[in-house]
Amino acid sequence: MKFLEKQLHKMEPNFVKGGKWEKWNPLFETIATFAFTPKLVTEKGAHIRDGVDLKRTMIMVVLALVPCLIFGIYNTGHWGMVAEAGTRDLAYWSDMGPKFLLGLTYVLPIIVVSYGVGLAVEFLFGMLRGHSLHEGYLVSGMLIPLCMPADVPLWMVAVATVFAVVIGKEIFGGTGMNILNIALTARAFLFFAYPTSMSGDKVWMAGTEKSVDGFSGSTVLGDLATFMGDKAVVAGQEVVGTTQAGLEAITNNYSLIDSFVGMIPGSIGETSTLACLIGAAILLITGVGSLRIMASFFAGGLMMGLILNLAGGNAYLELPAIYHLVIGGFAFGAIFMATDPVTASQTQGGKIWYGLFGGMIAILIRVLNPAYPEGVFLAILFMNVMAPIIDHYVVQMNIKRRLSRLKTA
Repeated sequence: MKFLEKQLHKMEPNFVKGGKWEKWNPLFETIATFAFTPKLVTEKGAHIRDGVDLKRTMIMVVLALVPCLIFGIYNTGHWGMVAEAGTRDLAYWSDMGPKFLLGLTYVLPIIVVSYGVGLAVEFLFGMLRGHSLHEGYLVSGMLIPLCMPADVPLWMVAVATVFAVVIGKEIFGGTGMNILNIALTARAFLFFAYPTSMSGDKVWMAGTEKSVDGFSGSTVLGDLATFMGDKAVVAGQEVVGTTQAGLEAITNNYSLIDSFVGMIPGSIGETSTLACLIGAAILLITGVGSLRIMASFFAGGLMMGLILNLAGGNAYLELPAIYHLVIGGFAFGAIFMATDPVTASQTQGGKIWYGLFGGMIAILIRVLNPAYPEGVFLAILFMNVMAPIIDHYVVQMNIKRRLSRLKTA
């Protein structure tokens, strides 16, 4: 490795301004900084003590996503076998090897397309602007597949990735300048551009064209759209979604522990709250994630769930508040999306309000909007836009408090 590093340093003069391969500097810088620590060091400012650069920060986030990725591959394979068999009477933890391999055939192509297309767009803009590829897409390239359904067409992933990178980031100046989460921008684009492929009357599992025990609907306890209408079909049993029978159908077919572990249909990486919490532990231990945002997001969701439980009136409103924290993309969004250091609030007090409102709005949309059954990513995108305003008012409040203390002194 030392030899390779020395060879790269010897080649560097050819790629800097005035060198014979100057136009290829973005590619050289990308390879050099990805393989080795950048040689730039801080020479002034004794207050700078952290040796972690952007590359290592992004790699830690990707590492935290690995539990969700591994479980998501297996879960996709399980529901793929359920769809092929046409029955849900398959033991979840049986045939683990074949299920994982089957899931890999669905998930791996989506990951390849996400990284391939996204990095190609990043490289194009890097060549046009004369800078190296930024490490920020290491995370976005993994988040995009994990928030997609297993059956999403690959061309849709490619189109959404181009839209998210160009419109969501590059037009604002690149990494660190975007105002919206890149992965959520890709999902939002697909949802509004191709809604029938992202939600509706399909089960979010591999092989959605096939019926499973007469079950139809969207993501069960993934997006919960199945129970938004007057009727739903669960495991071949028709139930009325606005009655106690509907509530029991939800909780009986997918228990709280099933939802927590992730043994339910849904987007590839979002079903397992347990895997998300393992990722959260990695982010918090390494100091990459924000505990204030994560905790307040969960608190806001629980608070809104309890308020809706008190209102009652139908099965959806009466679904126990704790369920809302372990179904759909709530945990995944709270841990990996809402904590995006670029688009989230930056002030310490602002992070609490940002997470609290985000969690509350997510559950509010999920329950009360019949046209939009899962409000997590929409709530986070909305809070991305509101984050600068929240920080502004937090700063103004701090200034007023300091001025009042000055006057009293």
